Amino acid sequence: MTNNKQISIFEALLPVIILVIILAYNVYVFGDGATGGPNQFALILGAAVAAAVGFKNHFSYERMMEFVSKNIKSTSSAILILLMVGALAGTWLISGVIPAMVYYGLQILNPTWFLAATVIITAIISLATGSSWTTSATIGIALVGIGRTLGLPEGMVAGAVISGAYFGDKMSPLSDTTNLAPAMAGATLFDHIKYMALTTVPSIIITLVVFIILGFKYESGNMMDHTELLASIKDTFYISPVLFLVPVAVILMILKKASPLVALLAGTLLAAVFAAIFQPEIVQKIAGAENGVYNFEVMYKGIMNAIVDKTYIASGNEIFDAEKLFSAKGMAGMLGTIWLILCAMVFGGIMEAIGALERLSNALLSIARSTFGLFANTVGSCVLLNITASDQYLAIVVPGRMFSKAYQDKNLAPENLSRTLEDSGTVTSVLIPWNTCGAFQAGVLGVPTLTYLPFAIFNYLSPIMTLTFAAFGIKIKRLVKKTTIPSGITDSNF
Repeated sequence: MTNNKQISIFEALLPVIILVIILAYNVYVFGDGATGGPNQFALILGAAVAAAVGFKNHFSYERMMEFVSKNIKSTSSAILILLMVGALAGTWLISGVIPAMVYYGLQILNPTWFLAATVIITAIISLATGSSWTTSATIGIALVGIGRTLGLPEGMVAGAVISGAYFGDKMSPLSDTTNLAPAMAGATLFDHIKYMALTTVPSIIITLVVFIILGFKYESGNMMDHTELLASIKDTFYISPVLFLVPVAVILMILKKASPLVALLAGTLLAAVFAAIFQPEIVQKIAGAENGVYNFEVMYKGIMNAIVDKTYIASGNEIFDAEKLFSAKGMAGMLGTIWLILCAMVFGGIMEAIGALERLSNALLSIARSTFGLFANTVGSCVLLNITASDQYLAIVVPGRMFSKAYQDKNLAPENLSRTLEDSGTVTSVLIPWNTCGAFQAGVLGVPTLTYLPFAIFNYLSPIMTLTFAAFGIKIKRLVKKTTIPSGITDSNF
């Protein structure tokens, strides 16, 4: 097919409207189980509607598949990371790393300060590593487990983990999105970080205050004696500070700028060695071997089972076993999330191929009359692309490329655009269940997106903060116009 037509705004919106209606109904019918398959098929149906719009406007099937292929290819790294996170979670469980984190965490933390401490801990780790994903996949899993044991709602704890992790991700010079946003806007990295701190610091302070208030709400009813809980952990696992060598090694590798995949693989293999040495009874049980039989074959089978399949270790304690605290998904447990990401990439690829994303973005740009309108439309474009393209990088790249000249025309420094891209494109991605970030965090933490969404305070406060600054003209940096010297006049004449 040739002579492609520009689709209308209604045609661009139609697949999104259909998708949102089906997704909303899925949540109504299936609840948290919607991500187990119904939402994936909803994305395929939305993609089919987008393809029908494309065929009507003479876009070829080959073009659509080319964009789908490109989108899926762009997620290859994320898919591999998800598989390695599943493997790491399995070995960290059977090696005693996660139980040790829970054991010592219960002694140090209490419900009153736990949520605020979670924000601070994850913020520091994410700031150091530059990765919200790595932070959630390591310390985040343990913090959710500790929170459940303390009697705190899992959505609340996951929201605290995500709030802290995305603060560090935004502000770290090691983060890919922190480098991408200024590159798209034409700003320098450290000017971008300094300017972004103006909205990010107030957002994280408010987030901390809210979590402190929530912590005091749970103070009276959850200050329980953890003696029995601690004893059951020690009866089930070998617990020692030496087990923390595994997470420390992973964090050090990332600080040394090792690839996340390499660091996660190393953490998985090191934990497997620790499991073989320190937790032989656990490995034996997972392998299904007879009592007393522990050889290389049993050890290999037990460790491989934990890496590739779902694992659950009963502790004999009612509180732990009711929550299935000592369980891990393994690589197999990540397949549902991977499935969701692939279907989202099909929808996003076809929407991009038929020009729907560009059409929606241009429609937003056309109504940006004032400075505030320009900021608001940038935020709207980022959120819209996180919903439609299901990828935070596109939510930064497309608006960054599209709005760059508009910011220049209004005499706005590029840091305004780069900050707005981060305040809306980066942080809201995790609030969309079918976005790669939302799917990843829900899969890793074991908490559905819609469950943690109300408590991901930093993530929805960030775009509100950047719009507030724009509305009241607070710290809006203008371009510095260079003074031109008339010809024939030198600096010495002044």
